[in-house]
Amino acid sequence: MFKAGIYHRPESEDITLLSEDTVAIRIKTALNDIKKIKLLYGDPYLISADKPAISQFLIKKRHDDIYDYWELELEQKTKRLAYAFLLEDYDGEVSLYADQQFYHPNKQISENGSAFFKLPYFHLIDASIGPRWVKETVWYQIFPDRFNNGNINNDPVKTLPWDSTVSPQSDSFYGGDLEGIIEKLDYLIDLGINGLYLTPIFKAPSNHKYDTSDYYEVDVNFGDKATLKKLIDEAHKRNMRVMLDAVFNHIGDQSPIWQDVIKNENQSQYIDWFHINHFPIAVNSDITDEAFSKKANYDTFAFTPHMPKWNTSNLEVQEYLLSIGEYWVKEFDIDAWRLDVANEVDHHFWRQFSTRMKQIKPNIYILGEIWHTSQPWLDGSQFDGVMNYAYMQHIKDFFIQNDQTPEEFTNRLTHELMLYSDTTNQMMFNLLDSHDTARIQTEVSNEKIVRQLLMFMFMQPGTPDIYYGTELGMTGGDDPDNRKPMAWQLANEDNITYQNTKIIIKIRRQYAKLFAEGNLVLIPLQDGIVVKRQLGQKIITGVFSRQSTLPIEDVSGMTVLFGNEDILERKLAPHSVFVYLTK
Repeated sequence: MFKAGIYHRPESEDITLLSEDTVAIRIKTALNDIKKIKLLYGDPYLISADKPAISQFLIKKRHDDIYDYWELELEQKTKRLAYAFLLEDYDGEVSLYADQQFYHPNKQISENGSAFFKLPYFHLIDASIGPRWVKETVWYQIFPDRFNNGNINNDPVKTLPWDSTVSPQSDSFYGGDLEGIIEKLDYLIDLGINGLYLTPIFKAPSNHKYDTSDYYEVDVNFGDKATLKKLIDEAHKRNMRVMLDAVFNHIGDQSPIWQDVIKNENQSQYIDWFHINHFPIAVNSDITDEAFSKKANYDTFAFTPHMPKWNTSNLEVQEYLLSIGEYWVKEFDIDAWRLDVANEVDHHFWRQFSTRMKQIKPNIYILGEIWHTSQPWLDGSQFDGVMNYAYMQHIKDFFIQNDQTPEEFTNRLTHELMLYSDTTNQMMFNLLDSHDTARIQTEVSNEKIVRQLLMFMFMQPGTPDIYYGTELGMTGGDDPDNRKPMAWQLANEDNITYQNTKIIIKIRRQYAKLFAEGNLVLIPLQDGIVVKRQLGQKIITGVFSRQSTLPIEDVSGMTVLFGNEDILERKLAPHSVFVYLTK
């Protein structure tokens, strides 16, 4: 028995509260090392020699190239749990694993529970479950300056023509605004969208607004508070949720708060609101990030001199930012916060933020922008989910780069999923492109592969997102080329990408509960992969080919949901997807 490969950590993603008296338990063991695992469990106050622990076998549910993952859902009416794992390998060796140590499975330890793992009490408030509505949501991300110009009277002074053939620059403005979004809400409803994610709308000098100068004001080029209230009300009338984007890692250097620091230096009342190394703060407005990095005397986002970093350990800063978060929830009834550069803000602040927001609106969705493994933020006390860049990158690599075998691909996705509980994976924000990445149609020009990527993403755990214009086949490289004005001329019934996206969204919405909560099985093929999602007796199967044809099983009597045109003589064409429902 390879004991170094056996691991379980209590009060983590390895044991998750599903309800007030139900838990999901997980343990990982070295690949192909353990033959069977029996869970010994009971109430810690009841286990004794006279009342031995109950036993139940775990199921080996998944594996990657390193570990087997065993799982079990367990109901415990007393809401207290003591438990241990009795493991047997293929050579017949048996060992008891309890409280991070291994014991000989003797009668005393296994029956009185003295060394068992403990979950002292089931506190549902600590669970990482997230708002149920998120699991049924399909998001649409809008970069407001580039979506639709509904009011030319609030356009910036230098506004470029919407149909300009010149690629957008970092300082380009096109006049998109909140009224323009209101005008297109019915377009989004027809597309199947029921979640609206807006990049920052607060007062700021840039087109992207990630350099906030006043968190309490809507930027004049986007409209005003009355227009924002109308947008949210109109969205809610259509059963559409609204998520705003907040930047609490840094502020824009045109903010009066930062300008007071520059002017008054050590005498400023805000001196401790930032990370200042020494005075004077004298930055040439034209200095490059690289030049600033060599002479920086205050901390910033990256090495961007125009974005000084907040000191969120300061009590006054905490209250200032927390009050901002509360204001937009209380006054405008927003449904979610997306938090920029969330990994560079301290956990202490985010715990307070989550507590304060959920006190006002218990079912608010809190989403962090984190590009890497995010376990420390997803324990139930900070974020409900993060932007799932790492998971989605594996998917793009498999279908676009062909740099993984199907076995390697399933291993990588399994590894990512097993970093988190199933309930956390249901809250992850899945996206193929965004304002921070090249557009998917530029990463791959083959429409059939784009269709595969969309369908594969929509079949995964988590809440899917469409970046504005992706449904129309818009192209664009890295920032700022990925932020072109919306190509409304492409929104027609002849646009195959548009039609495919509508169908895929419709499937996701129609079977939302199955895709959100159903069991996920990934099956590698010779040159493709099968995805199965099952909830109860319903199974939705997706078959994805890469460069070769794939044989298809007999699906007579089943309901074909997508891709029937790619089947010829029981074979799936290269770069195709076929999805069907079995009852």
